[in-house]
Amino acid sequence: MTRQITGELFKKMMINAAAAIENNKIEVNELNVFPVPDGDTGTNMSLTMNAAEKALSAMTPGTLGHAAEVAASALLRGARGNSGVIVSLLFRGFSRRLKDVDTADAAQFAAALSAGVDSAYKAVMKPAEGTMLTVSRLLSAAAVDAAEKENDIELVLETALKAGSEALADTINQNPVLKKAGVIDAGGKGYLYMIEAMLDALHGTVLGKTVSGETSGKADFTQYESGDIKFAYCTEFMIERKSKKDVNRFRDYLNKRGDSIVVVDDDEVIKVHIHTNEPGVVLTEALTFGPIQTVKIENMRLQHSEFAASSGAQTMQEGSAPGNGPEEMKEYAIVAVCAGDGIEEVFRDLGTDRLVTGGQTMNPSTEDILIEINSAPSDVVFILPNNKNIIMAAEQCVPLTEKRVIVVPTRSIPQGISAMLSIADAGNMDVIPDLMKKAAKRVSTALITRAVRDSSFDGMDIKEGEYIAIVDDVLTANGSDFKTVVDAVCAALSSKSPEFITIFSGEDSTKKGISMVSRRLSAASSEAEVSVIHGAQPVYHYIISAE
Repeated sequence: MTRQITGELFKKMMINAAAAIENNKIEVNELNVFPVPDGDTGTNMSLTMNAAEKALSAMTPGTLGHAAEVAASALLRGARGNSGVIVSLLFRGFSRRLKDVDTADAAQFAAALSAGVDSAYKAVMKPAEGTMLTVSRLLSAAAVDAAEKENDIELVLETALKAGSEALADTINQNPVLKKAGVIDAGGKGYLYMIEAMLDALHGTVLGKTVSGETSGKADFTQYESGDIKFAYCTEFMIERKSKKDVNRFRDYLNKRGDSIVVVDDDEVIKVHIHTNEPGVVLTEALTFGPIQTVKIENMRLQHSEFAASSGAQTMQEGSAPGNGPEEMKEYAIVAVCAGDGIEEVFRDLGTDRLVTGGQTMNPSTEDILIEINSAPSDVVFILPNNKNIIMAAEQCVPLTEKRVIVVPTRSIPQGISAMLSIADAGNMDVIPDLMKKAAKRVSTALITRAVRDSSFDGMDIKEGEYIAIVDDVLTANGSDFKTVVDAVCAALSSKSPEFITIFSGEDSTKKGISMVSRRLSAASSEAEVSVIHGAQPVYHYIISAE
């Protein structure tokens, strides 16, 4: 029986949780089947938890509140992919609930779990059911109920795990994507492994890491997307709270005025982010809560700023950029995420100031991106994630630096390159976000890779080793005959009547294959100018841009 959790015990619980997700990341990856039969949810969760393990292992916790704060801060900076960001949000709320607490009993611990769920739901503006959010919500609710009956944290976690397992089993019925694929939610499964390992720590069991670094999945399953922007102005402001008015009513008001809404109520201040066509009207209503401390209105898509009050935001500052001397400061700088020598060279030639290595199977952490932001030679930094599963990690950088950070939500390498090309003649920095987003939307992206295991998706049976074609995030063709799959890509792209087609050949492509792909694309889109660049990117044999 465990009646109190100390800082030292919490440290052991978190280190156990990191080991558990590391040991089971391959299984979690295998559940992560959308949009192609690859997966990296387990890998992203493991890398995220490893950041907390490293930070906790290097310290001797005093209070529980201190240990939880250290873990939450490390998770925020180490968050990779959407699943990692959600994990960091869960422990962020958990940490805030236990702030200044020396030890916690069952009721306090269960309440902290519930606070973590609230934090995650508040930050994810379009939460989907049948996901890690659902599992964590029902698990924490069971924990709260159990804690009301018995001050035994072990019993509370056992009860919570049972409820979480039932919730996980039901995710296949709640999420249409999972139902089509016939699997339970990957993130939810990973979260249960973590909670179970925390219970093991209470029992005195120390888990070692036994899995190899290899994973069997490589896809990104973005479950939480913001959707297309319908409102022109990104409006972000902070209110010094002087009124006791219900913030939930303000949220309801904002929901009628825009989208991409984040409202953080931290007692003393209210931080708001909204995309709206009526920024003046929104600010007028905000004044009824108290004086407005800061305002930022831009005609662009800014990111969720849930972490405005995050502690230690300045600890990540880096020194001068690489080179023999300090770089000359610029009006703005650009940081791009990409992988492959050839693709990196393209971004450099287009004027990118900093590159972050990442993409499929190696999503960079928030900290990786933040380091390049802080070393970039400007106080205004544009981020090009170039992968939909990296956008959320990039968003978390916004409140972690004094620099003005603008994340342009590019979802592929071709979108990022098109965005860079669009600003060549931009005379005003304020128009750059719109130019980039419009340019990215004009690009169609085709990807050709191979399946790493047998799967079935959307009525298409996919066998291990088969070629897979994805066009604009849609699984377009699969099969053992490479030419047939390439022809499906050619047909899909030719229907868009492109003027320019660029083929980025991967590290596993061959001269014969490159020649064949180029000929077929030229034949299918005879009016297009077709060019080939050796991108040397991993995972995808070919990335094809059509514009």
